Amino acid sequence: MKNILLLARSATTGGALKEMERLRDDAAAHPGVSRAVFAFAEEGTPSLRAALDGLIAAGATNVLIMPMLVPLEPSFINGLRKALQRWQAAAAGPWPEIAIAAPPAARPEMKDVLAAMIGAEASPVDRVETAPAAEGSVVPPQQRRVLVCQGAPCIRAGADFIWGHLRNEQKRLNLRTTGAGTMSAKTSCLGPCSLAPVVQVWPEGTLYGGVDETGLDRIIIGHLIGDQIIDDLAYLPLPGKQRLRD
Repeated sequence: MKNILLLARSATTGGALKEMERLRDDAAAHPGVSRAVFAFAEEGTPSLRAALDGLIAAGATNVLIMPMLVPLEPSFINGLRKALQRWQAAAAGPWPEIAIAAPPAARPEMKDVLAAMIGAEASPVDRVETAPAAEGSVVPPQQRRVLVCQGAPCIRAGADFIWGHLRNEQKRLNLRTTGAGTMSAKTSCLGPCSLAPVVQVWPEGTLYGGVDETGLDRIIIGHLIGDQIIDDLAYLPLPGKQRLRD
């Protein structure tokens, strides 16, 4: 019997959660499936780590991760594998056999799905004479910004899951209104690819390399809330190339 974990990128609304619940129930009804859960790689709960921990606590000895992403960059799968290996290495108890299924776009059945969508009734977009007036926005007062690199080397090193952990902790700890206030954003390549995954904290401009969930927790508590740079994770802009510390 298989344990299925449906992995989406993110969800911030109730409608998206209901969609994942429906897919989970469809998977659970499949013959040969012991249990089915869903998780999010980035923003949204449960996170991949939390869903995986739940399966392990329930006694799962195998887990099939099914990425529900189209398109799917190869770097995402590489980052997923590295995150799983990192969590396994740190696990104190038993760890299940984990496999990653081929993504939807790689399946030959995807042609049938596309054909069904083309032939199905569609929802029209109403024509309007004038564009709706834009609403006003409040300029955010937060003084801190956290940038999470989304360059290919960082994605391969698991930056998607670092971003997801940051967003979930930002919500849980109310970081927008704690201390000087923190906003977060994805960014293109920050430069030092050999230090992946890379996170940069402003206004200091402090660059952190080799960041995992434990390191990010230290940055959140120590730097974002405590205003103290985490020296053993930080890399200064020195002359010459730098390597990740052991």
